[in-house]
Amino acid sequence: MKIYRCSGSMYFTVPVRVTSSVLKEAMRKYLQNQEKHKVKKVAKKAEKSVPRGKQTVGKLMNQRQGLTNIEITNWNIKSFERVANKYKIDFALKKDKSVDPPRYLVFFKAKDMDVMTAAFKEFSAKELTKMNKPSIRKRLLKYQSQAREKNKQRERTKQKN
Repeated sequence: MKIYRCSGSMYFTVPVRVTSSVLKEAMRKYLQNQEKHKVKKVAKKAEKSVPRGKQTVGKLMNQRQGLTNIEITNWNIKSFERVANKYKIDFALKKDKSVDPPRYLVFFKAKDMDVMTAAFKEFSAKELTKMNKPSIRKRLLKYQSQAREKNKQRERTKQKN
């Protein structure tokens, strides 16, 4: 068997007998290297296993942190999800069917309270601007009726002359 040894930029081949002690040392180093890679893989897997963003209430409870909830209406769930994803909040939505109309509860971790407050401020500001802003269809109908009125006035003036 030949073993390559490096001296600076030159490589030498040295014939070596494979004895039980050399084989034992080689196996020990191989197993140490494999163990090191195994620990890294387990650490990466652990990072990936913690769910992020929208999830079920059960998964959120399994993270062993206190939960808090807030009630929202059904018409703004999707816009809330966008804001929550932007702030990287772990949350779960639960539909309460016992009330008519059904209400939705947003569960989130208690440690995310400050982040959640900021997210809800942004969310409520967006919703208020949407509510105050007139609908494009309504504005379009208004302008169409104004255009019809002007057109009628023009026809009347043409017929008088």
